Amino acid sequence: MGDRRLLKARQRRQLRHWTLFFGTCLAIFCFLFVFRSPSDGSSSKRSSSPSIARPPPEILENLSLTEDQCDAAFPGLTKEIDDVVSKGPFTVKQSGDLGPLQGRIKDGQIYILHAQRKSDLSQEMVNSRTAALHQLHRAITTSPTRLPDTIFTLNIQDQPFGTAWTYSRPASPAHKSSDPNARSFLMPHFSFWAWKLPFVGSVARASRAITAIESAFSGPGKWNQKIPKAVWRGTTWFNSIQAPRLRQQLVAAAKNKPWADVQPLEWSGSGSNATNALAIEDFCRYKYVVHTEGVSYSGRFQFLQMCASVVLTPPLHWLQHTTHLVKPLFSSSLDLQDRKRGGGAGRWDARKKKSSSSKKKKSAQKVMATASWEPSSRTKDTWPVQYGPEEANIVFVAPDWSDLEDVVAWLEANPRVAEGIARRQRDLFFGGGYFSPAAEGCYWRALVRGWAQMARTDGEDWDQKEGITFEAFSLTNGD
Repeated sequence: MGDRRLLKARQRRQLRHWTLFFGTCLAIFCFLFVFRSPSDGSSSKRSSSPSIARPPPEILENLSLTEDQCDAAFPGLTKEIDDVVSKGPFTVKQSGDLGPLQGRIKDGQIYILHAQRKSDLSQEMVNSRTAALHQLHRAITTSPTRLPDTIFTLNIQDQPFGTAWTYSRPASPAHKSSDPNARSFLMPHFSFWAWKLPFVGSVARASRAITAIESAFSGPGKWNQKIPKAVWRGTTWFNSIQAPRLRQQLVAAAKNKPWADVQPLEWSGSGSNATNALAIEDFCRYKYVVHTEGVSYSGRFQFLQMCASVVLTPPLHWLQHTTHLVKPLFSSSLDLQDRKRGGGAGRWDARKKKSSSSKKKKSAQKVMATASWEPSSRTKDTWPVQYGPEEANIVFVAPDWSDLEDVVAWLEANPRVAEGIARRQRDLFFGGGYFSPAAEGCYWRALVRGWAQMARTDGEDWDQKEGITFEAFSLTNGD
C-alpha cells in the first residue's frame, strides 16, 4: 500500500512538471509567432519600427535566447549593428597598453591582450570597463550557441574614436571620420550591469523602482496626478562642443518659473553625491522630464525613457544603442502662438511636418505653424521623419530652450496628447522589453557576431599575444 502511494505521488509530481514545461513552451510559442507578428504582414527579419507588446517573463528574463528568438522578441534592436556592418570590413590595429582595452574571444573564453593600468584611469572609468567586460562575459556564457572567435577593442571613454566598441556615436549622417577604417559599434551602457552613483544604480534596480512609481499613475485619469512641471538636475558646465552653453541656457530659461523644477546639482564632499539630487526613479513623478546631453551622450537617457513622462530635449546629437527607436515631435511643428491668442488647446501643423503615416490621414488639420525656430538642415538630415502628436514618443524643443515654456504650456493644454507621448515612450522601451536582461544579452551577442564578421587582423602579429583570462584580469584590474 505504501509503495502504491509513493508511486502515485511520484506520478503526480511528474505530471505537474510536464504540465509546467509544456505550458512554458506554449507561452513562448504564442509570444514569438502570434502576439509579436508584424502588424503589416512584413517578413523582414529586423524591422526598425517595432510593434509594441509586453513580452512575457519567460522572454524578458531569458538570457539564452537564440538569434531568431531575439529578432522576433525585440524587432529593430540591432539596427545600429546592421548599419555599421554594412560599411564593410575593417582592420583591428593594436592599441598597446596606453590605448583602449583589447581582448580576444576564443572558444567561448575572453582573454585580455592590452589594457591601461588601473592607476592610469579614474575610478569611474575602471568601474565602467569592469562592468562592460562582465556584460560581455555574461552574454558569452549564456549564449545557446558558441559565438565566433574574434579580437575586439573596447572604448569606455565618452567620446568614440577609431574602430572600437563604444557607448555612443554622432547622430548626424554628415559626420565623417578622417580614418576610412574607423567604425563605431555601439554597446549597451555599463549601467545595465551596475552604476555606483547613489541616486542612479543599475538599470535593473531603477526599472523595479520606476515600475513601483508608475503603478500609482497607471489607471484612468491617474497620469494627470503627476507633478505638472518640467524637472532637471545636472552640472551646468558639462556640455558638448555642439552646444557649449546648453545647460546654462536651460537653467536661465527655467529660473523662477512655476512650471519648472530645474536645479544645478550641488555637489558635496568628494563629489560623489549632491544635496539636491533626485533618485532617478523620482523623475518619473513629473509629467515632463528635461534631457540634456553631456560632452557626448548622457547615461541617464535610458532611465528617463522608462518613465511614462514626456521627455523634452533639443534634437539629439548622439546616438546610443537604442536611440534610433525614438519618434520625435518637433516643437517647431506646433502652433504655440495659438495658445497665447487664447486658442486654448492649441493646434499642430500637419501641412508643414508630416510623418510617414500621417500623410495617409486626410483628417489631419492643416494649420500653419508659428514657430520660434526652424530645424537646421543638419538636424533635418539627422532626423528626417518628424512625427505627429499621435505617434511621437519624445518632444524636440528649440536648441536654446527659447520655446520650452510655451511647449510645457501647450502640453498642459493638451493633456491627452501629452499622456499619449509619455505612455508610448514607456510602452516601447520598458513595455517592449528593450531594456530587459534578455534584450541586453541579445544585443551583446549580435555585437560580437557583427564585429567578427567584418574584423580583419592581417599583419598585426596578434598570435604573439597570449593575454590573460578575463577571470584573472578582473581580480586585479576590477573595482
